[in-house]
Amino acid sequence: MARVFCGLSGGVDSALAAALLVEAGHDVTAVYMRNWSRDLPGFKCPWARELADAERVAVTLGIDLEVWDCEAEYKATVVDYLVDAYAHGYTPNPDVMCNQTVKFGTFLERALAAGADFVATGHYGRVERGEGGRVRLLRALDEHKDQTYFLWRVSEDALARTLLPVGEIRDKAEVRRMCAERGLGVENKPDSDGICFVGPVGIRAFLLDSLERRAGDVVEWETGRVLGRHDGAFLFTVGQRRGLDLGGGPARYVVDTDVEKNVVYVTADHDSPALFMREIALDDTCWISGEAPESGRYLVRTRHTGELCEAELDGCVLRFGEPVRRVAPGQSAVLYDGVRCLGGGIVQK
Repeated sequence: MARVFCGLSGGVDSALAAALLVEAGHDVTAVYMRNWSRDLPGFKCPWARELADAERVAVTLGIDLEVWDCEAEYKATVVDYLVDAYAHGYTPNPDVMCNQTVKFGTFLERALAAGADFVATGHYGRVERGEGGRVRLLRALDEHKDQTYFLWRVSEDALARTLLPVGEIRDKAEVRRMCAERGLGVENKPDSDGICFVGPVGIRAFLLDSLERRAGDVVEWETGRVLGRHDGAFLFTVGQRRGLDLGGGPARYVVDTDVEKNVVYVTADHDSPALFMREIALDDTCWISGEAPESGRYLVRTRHTGELCEAELDGCVLRFGEPVRRVAPGQSAVLYDGVRCLGGGIVQK
């Protein structure tokens, strides 16, 4: 029996993770991480409601629940990171940083200091333990829900102290059924979607609440013709189609943004060469084992649940055999050797 501190968010996946740990005979303490409690214009932060759900699950399971205030770390390493990245023309992935710095950073460190042997979460992934204490991060059995794309910056040392119970379950329907069987009361909650602290107000409203509005031109990529105006180039990302507000006519796609000149470039050609690429330059790479993989061919995912594509890794450059859709700078490119997640890097401009 191990002493396990389980992150309990009030959602379906973490509730089942806690239940499975209790059933396995572990000494489980639930922890609700209060990462964000600020209301935004038109959006009341749901943290209190989520905490109430977590409390009900803990009572049902007969385990203690502690509330840990992680807001300072979350703001400094996730929220501020997101705002700064958008201000510089990147489209960041805050979940990746949250996992590295908060859930498998602050949470793990505090749990170990409190006497935990392991921490656990409701992430869809698998930790394989081998000889000599070495561990590998594997994709979840449910490929559609797999979250290793968001875990590529978590170190091997942190994973060695991590349990991921729901990664062994084949689909979300089964997770919900198992929650219902145990009377946890959260089985019908919808999946979380988008950036947790932004909520239904959307990233545009959040950024305009954080950054100064700057009017600029929307320009046709092929001709340089001004098609309309926008409130800030930082609000747009490569490949975006909605929210351009260009009136009637064909659908247009964002090809590029220039935050210094405050210009957004678009095209009406869905198959424009400007929307495709054959290589990606990576920065701020992070490898789970601590060692960069050898040059060679690997599977690469550039979007959560996106297609796994084969690419050649040469140093910090990924080369694809065929043109693939452009990936917004600031997003993650994650490498796999079969089902094993190796790590990845941040896509550069």
